Amino acid sequence: MSYELNNGVSLPVFGFGTYKAADGNSGAVIQEAIRAGYRYFDTASFYETEGYLGEAMRESGLPREQFFIASKLWKTEMGYQEAKEAFQRSLSNLGTDYLDLYLIHWPRPDLERTDWRELGQDTWRAMEELYREGKIRAIGLSNFLPQHMEPLLKKAQVMPAVDQLEFHPGYTQEAAVAYCKEKGILVQAWSPLGRARVLKDPMILEMAEQYGVSAAKLCLRYVYQRGVQPLPKASSYERMLENQDYLSFEISKEDMYRISTMPQTGWSGEHPDRERVSLG
Repeated sequence: MSYELNNGVSLPVFGFGTYKAADGNSGAVIQEAIRAGYRYFDTASFYETEGYLGEAMRESGLPREQFFIASKLWKTEMGYQEAKEAFQRSLSNLGTDYLDLYLIHWPRPDLERTDWRELGQDTWRAMEELYREGKIRAIGLSNFLPQHMEPLLKKAQVMPAVDQLEFHPGYTQEAAVAYCKEKGILVQAWSPLGRARVLKDPMILEMAEQYGVSAAKLCLRYVYQRGVQPLPKASSYERMLENQDYLSFEISKEDMYRISTMPQTGWSGEHPDRERVSLG
């Protein structure tokens, strides 16, 4: 099974997030994920896991073409020339000569910069050139809300293929998701499990028991049924396998509404237009 992006590129259904992948033991965790059958890996220069991923791919003995690799340029790497250089660093870290997907990690380098719109446009222009040169199979965004995408799209010649957003039961960013769907942009969910606060929510636990699944599997299925691609991470082989099993059941329409209308729960505290909130 796969998703088809708006440029015709196919994307594996099951993706593995490498952010804080068992801190300090990332290489072994990624190797386990490959053993568990994952071929789509999401990394970023900020995660500092590109090198571990490159090593794990080489040690797997599998050809590069069997992997779908996504990375992102960080806030400090925005700008036309900066983006080109960041891309080359990512290629070097990963030990590859192309990326399947490359994203701008955040729309604003900081809240003080007033020229973030122009900076985003310049960054996107560099990514479009790399895309046309065949060095990237698809380009996209991360944490961009409609107010950030509008100025970028005014100058863009290539429509973003994806937008990664925090998305999980209790935090569904309806306006941003609706905007992306209208534009044909695939929404991907980072933190699709919403942390322990979601996994311990009484309604989620009750519903998980009703369906005979774990709370985590219920969350992943919810994300999938909303037309959003979940990108979970896991440190154990068993959890890696479980996270690929959310296609084995279906949540009813009524229960989907119940989850979609639950109070805000499990938000990370991250928002592109606000200072980070520490939630303890």
